[in-house]
Amino acid sequence: MASGSGPVSALWTEVNRCGQNGDFTRALKAVNKILHENKDDVTALHCKIVCLIQNGGFKEALNVMNTHTRSLPSDLIGFEKAYCEYRLNRVENALKTLQGIPEQTDKLKELYGQVLYRLERYDECEAVYKDLIRNSQDEYEEERKTNLSAVVAAQSTWENTLPEDLGLPESSYELCYNAACCLIGQGQLNQAMQKLQKAEELCRMSLAEDSDVTEEEVDAELAIIHSQMAYVMQLQGRTEDALQLYNQVIKLKPTDVGLLAVTANNIITINKDQNVFDSKKKVKLTNAEGVEHKLARKQLQAIEINKALLAMYTNQADQCNKLSAGLQAQNPSHPRPVLIQVAQLCREKQHSKAIELLQRFSDQHPESASGIKLTMAQLYVTQGHVTKACDILKSIEEFKYKPGMISALVTMYTHEEDIDSAIDTFSQAIQYYQREQTGSAIHLSLVREAANYKLKYGRKKEATSDLEQLWKQNTNDIRTLAQLISAYSLVDQDKAKALSKHLPSPETMSFNVDVDELENSHGATYIRKKAAKVVGESQPKEQGPEDVKKKKKKKKGKLPKNYEPNSSPDPERWLPMRERSYYRGKKKGKKNLQVGRGTQGTTSGASAELDASKTASSPPTSPRPGSGSGSVSSNAVPPRQQKPTAPAAARKKAPQKKKKGGKGGW
Repeated sequence: MASGSGPVSALWTEVNRCGQNGDFTRALKAVNKILHENKDDVTALHCKIVCLIQNGGFKEALNVMNTHTRSLPSDLIGFEKAYCEYRLNRVENALKTLQGIPEQTDKLKELYGQVLYRLERYDECEAVYKDLIRNSQDEYEEERKTNLSAVVAAQSTWENTLPEDLGLPESSYELCYNAACCLIGQGQLNQAMQKLQKAEELCRMSLAEDSDVTEEEVDAELAIIHSQMAYVMQLQGRTEDALQLYNQVIKLKPTDVGLLAVTANNIITINKDQNVFDSKKKVKLTNAEGVEHKLARKQLQAIEINKALLAMYTNQADQCNKLSAGLQAQNPSHPRPVLIQVAQLCREKQHSKAIELLQRFSDQHPESASGIKLTMAQLYVTQGHVTKACDILKSIEEFKYKPGMISALVTMYTHEEDIDSAIDTFSQAIQYYQREQTGSAIHLSLVREAANYKLKYGRKKEATSDLEQLWKQNTNDIRTLAQLISAYSLVDQDKAKALSKHLPSPETMSFNVDVDELENSHGATYIRKKAAKVVGESQPKEQGPEDVKKKKKKKKGKLPKNYEPNSSPDPERWLPMRERSYYRGKKKGKKNLQVGRGTQGTTSGASAELDASKTASSPPTSPRPGSGSGSVSSNAVPPRQQKPTAPAAARKKAPQKKKKGGKGGW
C-alpha cells in the first residue's frame, strides 16, 4: 500500500463506529477510501454493498456485485443480491438467486417467504412461515405471525379456499386486520366489521403511547382500516356510507399508492354509469407509478376492467376496445374482456358481430363458455330469434337440467306455440333425474309440472303416465288420484272406474262443515236468501179513531189585485195579445220621428235644454283664467285613464319558440 497500514486501520475504525451509530453515509465514504487503496478487498466491498442498501442505493449495490463477481462469491453476498432484486421489483430474479444459495439461514427464509408472497404462491409461502415460527425463537415472532396471517387472508380472498384455523392471536391491530380480511373472503361481513372496529381501537391505543405521533399520522395509519370498512359497507349495500368513508380516505392523501388505487377503484364501481366526471378524476389515481407492484393480480385486473367499462360509458369506443383487447391478451380464457367488447358492439347496434365474437370465444374456450352462451341467448331473444336462443340454452351442459333452465325453455317454447318441444324438454329432464336422483324433490316436482302442463294443453293421454308415477310415490295423495281419474275418464273409462275405487268414502271425507254458515259468510260469492217465516194469515185490524188520519185543509188560491167579483172575466184572456180581437198594434209617436236630426244621441228639442252654457244658474266647475281663488278638493278622485288596446290584428300571440331539449346525462 502506498500510504501504509496506519491510515487504513483508522478508516476501518471509522467504518465500525459509523455503522454502530447508523451513519452509513460517512461509513460509505470511509469504505471508498479503503477501496481506493485496495479495490479487491472483499470485506470493504461487502461493507460498501451494505452501506448502499442502507441508503437506498439498490441499483448501485447490485452494480457493485455484478462488477466484482470473481471477488464476491454467491454464498457471501447471496442475501444482499436477492434483497436488492426484490426491492427493485425483479421478483423472479430474486427467487432464482435465493434458490441458488446452498445454505438457507433464517434471514434467507424470511426473504424467500416475501418473494413467494409477491409471486402469489401462497401455499409454499405458508409452509415457509410455519417452519420459521416453529424453528426460531427471537423478538421477531409477532412479525412472522403477522405475515402468516396475511398469507391466510390472501388465500381466503384470492383463491376462495377455506383456510385452516392456525390459532393466531389478535394482540396487534395488524393481526386483527388480517383476521378481518380472512372473514371478508369467507363472506362473513358482520364479523369482519367487528374485527375491523377492534383493529381500529388497538391501533389508536398503540399509537397513543407515543407522544410524538400527531393526529394526522394516526389518521394516515388508520386509512387502510377505514378503506376496508368502507368495502364491507359496499358489500352490505350501504353505498352512501361507503362512499363517504372512501372520500375521507382520499382526502387524507396517503403515501401508499396501492391503497389510493384500490379506494379510487371502489368509488368508480359505486358511481357506475353515473357521475362520470368524478370517475375520470378517480381513475387517475389508479395510474400512479408503482401500483402494479403493490397490488395482487386480480386487483390489477379488476382496475383495468373498470377502466374499460368507464371508457364504454363515456362513449370512448377506441379506448374501450384497446383496454379490453389488452385484458384478453393477458388472460385469454377470461370471459369478462369479451363481454365488454360485446357490450360495446351492442351500443353501436352491431348485434351480428357481437354474436360472432361470442361464438368464436365459446368455440376456443369451452371451459368458460357457459356465461358466454347465456349472453348469446339473450341477444337472440332481443332480436326475436327465440328458437335459436332455445338451441343455445340447450347446448349448455352445465345448466341443461337445472330447474331454472327447464322453466325458461318451456316458457320460450310456449311463447312460440311449440308445445311438443316444451313437452320434450320436460321428458328429457325427468329421465335425467329418474336416472340420477330418483324420487328426489326436484324429480317429483318436474313430474307434477309436466303433468299439469300436459293437462293444460289437452294432452291428457300423455299426462296419465306422469300422474300414475306421482300417485305410486304417494298413494294417499287424493288430489293426484282425482287428476288421474279425470284424465282417464276421457281416454279409458274402465281404467277410471277401477281407479275410482281407491277414492275414500264420503263419510271419511266429511269435515263437519256447516253449509249454511259457510254460504252466509263474508267470503262466499253467492249468499242464499232466507225465506220469510209464515206464522199465520194476518187479518186486517179494525181502525180506531186514533188511526184515522186527519184530512188537510186546502188553502184558497190567491186572486189578482185588480180582481172585481161582480164583473165577468175576459173570455180571450188565455190567448196571446196579438191574437185577441181587440188588439190594434203599437202606436208610433212623434218623438221617434225626431231622432237623428240633432246632436248625436239626442233630439233637437232636448239639445237646448241640455246645453249647460245657456243655463244662467249653473256655476262654473273650474276656475277661470287669472283667478287664483279656485282649488281642487283634496278628496277628489282623479280620473282613471284606460290604456289603449291593441288593434285586433296585433293581438295575436306570436308563435312560441320550441325549447330544445339538451342531451340528458346517463
